[in-house]
Amino acid sequence: MDKQLQEIRERILRELRETKSVQAIEQLRVQALGKKGELTGILRGMGKLPPEERPVMGQMVNKAREAIEQAIEERVTEFRRKEKELRLAAETLDVTLPVEERSQGAMHPMNIALEKMIDIFVGMGYEVVDGPEVEFDHFNFELLNLPKNHPARDAQDTFYVDDNIVLRTHTSPVQARVMTTRKPPIRVICPGRVYRADEADATHSPVFHQMEGLVIDENITMGDLKGTLDEFARQMFGEGISTRFRPSFFPFTEPSAEVDLTCANCRGKGCRMCKGTGWIEVLGAGMVNPKVLEMCGIDSKKYSGFAFGMGVERISILKYNIPNMRLLYENDLRFLTQYR
Repeated sequence: MDKQLQEIRERILRELRETKSVQAIEQLRVQALGKKGELTGILRGMGKLPPEERPVMGQMVNKAREAIEQAIEERVTEFRRKEKELRLAAETLDVTLPVEERSQGAMHPMNIALEKMIDIFVGMGYEVVDGPEVEFDHFNFELLNLPKNHPARDAQDTFYVDDNIVLRTHTSPVQARVMTTRKPPIRVICPGRVYRADEADATHSPVFHQMEGLVIDENITMGDLKGTLDEFARQMFGEGISTRFRPSFFPFTEPSAEVDLTCANCRGKGCRMCKGTGWIEVLGAGMVNPKVLEMCGIDSKKYSGFAFGMGVERISILKYNIPNMRLLYENDLRFLTQYR
């Protein structure tokens, strides 16, 4: 029986060295060590041996089993290592191969203009603040001197969620929130998306973007407002661009003004864009109404301030001489790729 055991061991180890796959190794394992395997058969036949020979034969069978199991494990590990090497070799990328050139993205012209606008005012010491687009009527209208049933509300073309919640019609409610939560001095700009029930055309959209500014401190005057907007115009459109104030009315500022800029296209000489006037209306501005200051908890006898608001689309159109505002929303690559 010991000779038979030795032959089985040597044959299994020899066949293991010649195997070509993990499946073949598994078949040999079953053949040698399974319930009906050759070593199992020898163990079952040990009952026919004299009692004194059984321990010796048992030790020999266990050693043969250990040798076969170790050989199987080593062989399986070798196959798995080779399989991994083959898989890695198959997955290797040749980085020297030429690849198809992909077009690069670019910033949207309106984002380019907006970043420029923000940089200008941050450079003048302003802080950028934000607020909710779904706003309470209290902040969107009432704190800005537009109480319920005020006729000026009709001009806002408001989207109402309910009687007290609206889609903000301007970014002025952000200014109201700042004034009710901070003490002067205040110097902020409020860029963001706003909503009005307008028909979409070459110069209007129901969804557009504004940037509003607010300054509140002691001894703020209309001259400070004029100087601020002159500097903005110069930095945004270049030398030779100035502002012109025309009297107007806004409930939240007093006095109020419509602000024109020198036409950036013709530099004031008169052209089709400015309809021959040399000026283009760009924004509204004025001194903060003392009533608004008081409603927001700021002493109007000690503090004064100015506010202004401009459309980001409007500035973009003037900056890049865009003929139709709808081009900013249509995602036409022929248009957008001009602004890489």
